[in-house]
Amino acid sequence: MIDRPGVDERLLAAEVAAAWAVDVTDLVFLPVGLDGHAWAYRVDTSDGGRYFLKLRRGEFTPAAVLLPGFLRAQGVRHVVAPIDLPDGGAGRAFGAYRLLLYPFHDGGSLWGRGLTDRQWIEYGEFLGRLHAVRPSADIAAVLPVETYRSSAGERLRLLGEQAAASGTLGAFWVRYGAALHRLSETVDDLAARVPHGRHVICHADIHPGNLIADGDGPLHVVDWDGPILAPRERDLMFVHSQDFGDHPVNTRRAELFRRGYGPVEPDPTLLSYYRSERHLDDAAVFLSSILNSDASPESHANDLHWLTRIAETVARPDYVA
Repeated sequence: MIDRPGVDERLLAAEVAAAWAVDVTDLVFLPVGLDGHAWAYRVDTSDGGRYFLKLRRGEFTPAAVLLPGFLRAQGVRHVVAPIDLPDGGAGRAFGAYRLLLYPFHDGGSLWGRGLTDRQWIEYGEFLGRLHAVRPSADIAAVLPVETYRSSAGERLRLLGEQAAASGTLGAFWVRYGAALHRLSETVDDLAARVPHGRHVICHADIHPGNLIADGDGPLHVVDWDGPILAPRERDLMFVHSQDFGDHPVNTRRAELFRRGYGPVEPDPTLLSYYRSERHLDDAAVFLSSILNSDASPESHANDLHWLTRIAETVARPDYVA
């Protein structure tokens, strides 16, 4: 979120200091991410340390808390996992919020500047290792399993009625509403035709915005809030789509990725399903945020920017999921 969460940041800093036994000297709000229920801070400590704090309204899923540490224990070194509390566990309550503290990595996300050739290979290596890990019984028990039953279409239909009557979104809906409804029909059609492939652990949001690196340095993979057991195309969609990041895949980058991942021929129907369902879900999320939140004008403008970007993509005559 780009808006602050409206909490007392002095109390928040004191809570972090007490929970993780660190001497907090500064708490810096980071206006990053599009999740309307999560906020980020950089935590500076007196010994020169820096940490990344995630604040979420409500609970983190058990998978978000447990899976990253499990993957690191399996040797998947790219994963950025929450730091355990001294008395055990990782999450800490803070009023109506929950806290997770992570190592801080310099460099920022690769959404804007893209991956280097070496990093495209490493991207493939990471996903190859992730998809090869077999979940333990405890991890499998907390991971959602793909069902191909998306709620996004029904949410969009309900929100579309509000958007059509909205002074904020009325003109937008006149221009793009039909295209978004067609997208919902496409998702339903693809869901009925997808082959049910072998399930692996998927990050489920593995676009360049969730890859952190300093220059040509190693990749650090963040935002493990929604992992799932699903066909590997759930993740490979982000690699093969043109929609995520300012420097998406091309023929050369795809070859570099395969050099790291290994031979792979993703199922085209599954890729189409995951791309169209992601567009539909994001559209519903942004519609809901604009219509129902009391966010700042800047936050609404940001949501409208991303919503319009999706709508323009799906409304193009040559759009193929």
